[in-house]
Amino acid sequence: MAPSIYTLIDIDRSPRIPSWGKNVFNQFEQDLLSETNPFPCVLGVEGFKNGLLRFAFVRSLYEIASLQQFAASLRLYVETFRTIGRNTSFVVFFKPEPYVKTMEQYEKQFWDALHYLHELDEKEWPSHIPKDPNDPMWEFCFHGEPIFVVCNSPAHEKRKSRRSETFMMTFQPRWVFEGISAETKMGQQVKKVVRERLETYDEVEVHPALGWYGSVTNREWQQYFLRDDNESSLSKCPFHVKRSAEHVHKKSLY
Repeated sequence: MAPSIYTLIDIDRSPRIPSWGKNVFNQFEQDLLSETNPFPCVLGVEGFKNGLLRFAFVRSLYEIASLQQFAASLRLYVETFRTIGRNTSFVVFFKPEPYVKTMEQYEKQFWDALHYLHELDEKEWPSHIPKDPNDPMWEFCFHGEPIFVVCNSPAHEKRKSRRSETFMMTFQPRWVFEGISAETKMGQQVKKVVRERLETYDEVEVHPALGWYGSVTNREWQQYFLRDDNESSLSKCPFHVKRSAEHVHKKSLY
């Protein structure tokens, strides 16, 4: 595993992987490169094979220093992703805990993470992105960029496409999906392949929340964290745009 290929983004730009990160990264690599059980996210797989993914390893969501590292790493990625390549993503691994939490606990942890990033964001919410998650054009934003976010956890069993060895978040800039929509041949082909792979990869039917960004019936936030079943889900988005950037350093995270 060469750092020159699988580049890490850390607060000090160090190419080191913490000892706890080696196992979770190796499992991640095995999942994405499996030939017998192809991973559904074809864009992520291609990005990984071509060295376009970037990674960070964060110790905890509930320590100020770790949260600052988390935000700094994502900020650095946002500032450089256009120079990496179209199929780029930013994958953040969190240190494994001694026990597996419930699905609901991981779900709360995920939304906590987005709130913490929002509090540490140094830029205003982009004016062209709605602040209301119920708007079809809404997307999570950080450092001035709209970003699609996916969460994986150890609690996922049936929905194996969302399972990971530890709590994990993947950030895909909206820029990555330009030219990939219901109206384009590339979009139609990507959807066809992803759906076919999901049907065999997961032990549960494709989630009904999966849809195209901007579609009247689509809500991006519902796709961020998918539970193991298709019946239960949050009734409303936990995320809210609360403040202007000038207040970011005046408020406590807790």
